[in-house]
Amino acid sequence: MTLFNPFTHRIRGFRVLDIAFVGMIVSIAVASYAFKTFAGAEDADANGVEMRILQDEKRIRLLEAEIARLEDPRRIEDLSTRYLSLAPVAPAQEIEPEALAQIATPHAAAAPGEAKP
Repeated sequence: MTLFNPFTHRIRGFRVLDIAFVGMIVSIAVASYAFKTFAGAEDADANGVEMRILQDEKRIRLLEAEIARLEDPRRIEDLSTRYLSLAPVAPAQEIEPEALAQIATPHAAAAPGEAKP
C-alpha cells in the first residue's frame, strides 16, 4: 500500500500537481479578466463624471456672463427709463441727512382708511 504523493501520482498520464497548477493559472486568468473588466467600467464612469463636471463648469461660466449682462447699470437705467418712466434724481430733490427729521411725516403710520391732512 502506497501513500498518496502529489509529486508522483498520475491521473490519465498527468501528475496531480500539474493539474492543480493548471487550475490555479486558469482561475488567476479568469480573476484578472474580471478585475480588468470591472476597472474598465469604473474608468468609464469616472470619465463620464469628468465630462459632466466640464459641462457644469461651462454652464456656470455662461450663467455668470448672463448675470453680468443683466446687472449692467446702463441696461438697468435704460429699462427703468423706458418702462417705468424713472429718471435720475435731480439735485433739487437731494437733502442732507440732518433734514430728514423735518420731512418725516407723523401721519405715515396712520391707518389705511384715515384721511391724511
